[in-house]
Amino acid sequence: MLGLHVYEERRRRLRASLPDNALAIVAAAHEVIRNRDAEYPFRQSSDFWYLTGFTEPDAVLVMAPNQPDRLFVRPRDPNQEVWTGRRLGPERVHAHLGIDEGYPLDALPGHLAELLADVSWLEYPFACPFSTQVVDTALKARASRSRRHDLLSHRVDLSRHLHQSRMIKSREEVDLMRDAGAISARGHIAAMEQCAPGMTEDQLASIVEHTFRMQGSPAVAYQTIVGGGDNACILHYIDRSDRLVSGDLVLIDAGCEVEGYAGDITRTFPVNGQFTTPQAELYDLVLAAQTEALNEMRVGKTIKCFHQAALRTLTQGLIDLKIIKGSLEEALETKQYLPYYMHGTGHFLGLDVHDVGAYEEQKEPITLTAGMVITCEPGLYVSKRSDAPARYRGTGIRIEDDVLITAKGPEVLTGLVPKERDQIEALMRGA
Repeated sequence: MLGLHVYEERRRRLRASLPDNALAIVAAAHEVIRNRDAEYPFRQSSDFWYLTGFTEPDAVLVMAPNQPDRLFVRPRDPNQEVWTGRRLGPERVHAHLGIDEGYPLDALPGHLAELLADVSWLEYPFACPFSTQVVDTALKARASRSRRHDLLSHRVDLSRHLHQSRMIKSREEVDLMRDAGAISARGHIAAMEQCAPGMTEDQLASIVEHTFRMQGSPAVAYQTIVGGGDNACILHYIDRSDRLVSGDLVLIDAGCEVEGYAGDITRTFPVNGQFTTPQAELYDLVLAAQTEALNEMRVGKTIKCFHQAALRTLTQGLIDLKIIKGSLEEALETKQYLPYYMHGTGHFLGLDVHDVGAYEEQKEPITLTAGMVITCEPGLYVSKRSDAPARYRGTGIRIEDDVLITAKGPEVLTGLVPKERDQIEALMRGA
């Protein structure tokens, strides 16, 4: 668990970025009804979690330069807590979270009315509907129309500083992401060990997720993708209702959360434990593309370099396998690869599986910096409807790892799970 000093330092950095007479407001997530009176499992807003470490719903953090941080939370309610669980309560905010002052949530309007009287600058995450709702409600309550209009013209997206900070992971964050990567890897290993023809995709997913829980992760980072055969050509396939067929490949894209930080791994392997020759040809091409991409994930390289490396390798391979025609440069120029490789080669990873962070600055790709964590995930998707030679059709392959950018080179955080064909086959036959 992260120490209180980590959250205190994050809030200090954010306060330091605020101009004088500014106010920053960040709201927690609400619980969401699944159906009738049953809720979806609660997951805290990542920005709010990053600043507080607080995992209860319906809370608001208010910050201003040279003022104590204030957290507004649900009050203790023994009658309600019998039904829905214990609450921290405002009186325990400082001791448990290290935040200067705690207040009951219903005190928020009064405090905001006082604070807004001296504020000329409002910051909050524009993409967060709950933060926006708090700000809009507070502004509407202002008695002076001219004052309200002045504040409306000085609203700034707090994410511009906060998300820049979240891009670079601290030592403590990296440790959590190593744990998430290792637990996620064990889930994939268990799936390889227990996979058998006739099993449903959902049953294989349950093995992965059971392993996550038994290894200490409380939640998946996203809906587990398990696609057998042609289903692997659907990038975000979550139906998982088909049976796995001997002779097909199965693609699993799954990761767990550890204290909110995500793991994100994809592996593709034969349902019966043995790659066919056409499957091996495509698989080795994807693996070669990942190897080339990983070599470009270095400090000082732009974030586009590793995608371009993967793309060139995949495109040349598609030409060599006679799936597409022409020279490499012609195929890249006309994007002949696009029916078979239609996504990027990586994304930021952190508290969100597709984590915050700018990929461009002034319309130029950013430069990789030590402390970034990025996935590396080339793939090929040769659907049954494609124009590829028949022996390749109905095959989707993706190989994905989580990569920490360091001064010494890329560090793969998810290397525990095998990806070489001979290692996969040996694992699946129990060798």
